[in-house]
Parts: sequence; C-alpha cells; structure tokens
Amino acid sequence: MAGEVVKVGPAGEVALARLADKAREYIGCSRSENTLRAYRGDWRHFCAWCEGRGLVAMPAAPETVALYLADHAEGEGALSVGTLQRRLASIAVAHQAAGHDDPTKGAAVKNVWKGIRRAKGTAPKGKAPVLTADLRRMVEELPEGILGTRDRALLLLGFAGGFRRSELVGLDRADVAITVEGAVVTLRRSKTDQEGEGRKVGIPYGSNPDTCPVRALAAWVDAAGIEDGPLFRPVNRHGQVGAGRLSGYAVALVVKRYAEKAGLDAARYAGHSLRAGLATSAANAGASERSIMAQTGHRSAAMVRRYIRDGSLFRENAAATVGL
Repeated sequence: MAGEVVKVGPAGEVALARLADKAREYIGCSRSENTLRAYRGDWRHFCAWCEGRGLVAMPAAPETVALYLADHAEGEGALSVGTLQRRLASIAVAHQAAGHDDPTKGAAVKNVWKGIRRAKGTAPKGKAPVLTADLRRMVEELPEGILGTRDRALLLLGFAGGFRRSELVGLDRADVAITVEGAVVTLRRSKTDQEGEGRKVGIPYGSNPDTCPVRALAAWVDAAGIEDGPLFRPVNRHGQVGAGRLSGYAVALVVKRYAEKAGLDAARYAGHSLRAGLATSAANAGASERSIMAQTGHRSAAMVRRYIRDGSLFRENAAATVGL
C-alpha cells in the first residue's frame, strides 16, 4: 500500500549493508588514487588549521573557509593559486560526502577567492618544454650500458608519445607492439580516461637511429629481457634490472639529470617537460591542433592552443616582417 513502511529482516539488513559497502567502494573508484590522496592531504591540512584556531571544520562556515584562503595566500609558506583551488575542491568534496552544504559556495569565499585570483594572477607556472633540439642534446649525454639504454627509451618514447609520466610508467610489456610502421602503444587508463576505455598511440620510426623512439624501445626490451610485466623498471648501480615498476618521480629525475648534463637549467624541467615539448615542437613544425590532440590525448583544446601559441612566437611574428 502507498505510504506503508516495509520492514527488513536480519538477512535483508545484512544484504543492504553489503550493498552500502559496495556503493562506497564504487564511489571511491570514481576518482583516481592520486586525486583521492590529494583530497585526503588537503582535508587533513584544513582540519589541523581549524583545530589550531578553535574553528569548526565539519561543517565549516563559509567565513572559516574564507579565512583559511586568506591565511595561505600570502606570507611565508604561501600557496599557489592552483593549490588553493584544489584545497577548495577538497573541502567541497568532504562536505558533500558527509551530506553537508558546500561552504565554498558562500559569498564570503567567492569574494575572497576572486580577490586572491586578481592579486596573485592565474597564469600557470608550468615546467619548461623539452624541445627537439634539447632532446637531441640530452640523448648525447646518455651513458653506456643498460641504464643508458633504459633512459634513451624513456626519454624518446615519453616525448614521441606526448605521454604523462603516470602513463609512461603505467605501461606493461603487453601494452606495446612493434610493427613495420612503428610502435603501437595502448594506454589502458590515463588522467582523462579514468573509466579505462583505453586508446592507442602510434609511435613512428625516427629518421635518426640515435633518436628513434621505436629502435630505443626495442633495444631496452631486448637488453632487459622484459617479456611481461612493467615496461620501465628501476636499474641499480650494478646494472641489475628490478622486477618492479619505475615511479613517476623517477621519470622527473631522469629528465632533470640529462637536462643538466645538456647545459639546461634542471630546475625548469620535470616529467611533464617531455609531453609539453612534443606539443610545442609539433606546433612549431606546423602540426595541426587536431593532430597534436590526437597524439597527446588532450580533451580540451585550450592547453593545446597555448602550446601552439608558444610554438608560433617566432614562426609567425609580425615584428619579423618590418625589416628591423
């Protein structure tokens, strides 16, 4: 009957509890582990800040969040606009998960946030791209032996595929097939593909054997004897290849190491420099926005257009036409 309360017996309660656990598990899977880790860290920071000032973190008042933003926008230990934006997202997610109103939507937060963005600016401060000429110089600094073989494959494949470092170290041997046309790399999951639909990326042969990503990849697989499991692995000082997976942090260190050896400022380079370098170099060579996005997997054209603008600064420069 309409409005009648249906009672659930003990067996039904157990079943509902299992369903609730499964629902929470799926909710957890809706975001990547890196994102969840960042949210947890941000939330702990906010809670500690509130506790130190006698303020309530859950549910937080909009004024509390506004004060938190203002306290971390300037002075020693000031956070970047990007980090503050993520902190806001973490606070919002925590409140929504607990069934509370989102305090970040309050007028106090919106006004303070608008002021911070205007005062600090919102231009991204990304790492410098490794351009084609830079990469050639870096490759010339590679050592002999298995470590040099791995790092050559890592640098060249990361650049040619426009891969994120998480995508690069997440590859397994089974994800790579070498054909007569080049290497076909299957990305099972990435930052913009959390549901695991996957996509294939073609890596063509290079004209120079020393900088050919396909030849470098084949040489690494053969030298390391990798038949299955992680594609990129640690190599110890004795030249022994580990069984585990190389970390994303290790990719950044590899890029920095050879950037410095090539005479570049290592502080300006990191793992993302390979991906940014491919996009910028391709744009500088006249590649279309569509072809760059197809290689890098960018979902938004906004970032790719920024690379295209950077790559075209001197290729299509009005000042170069006036005869100075």
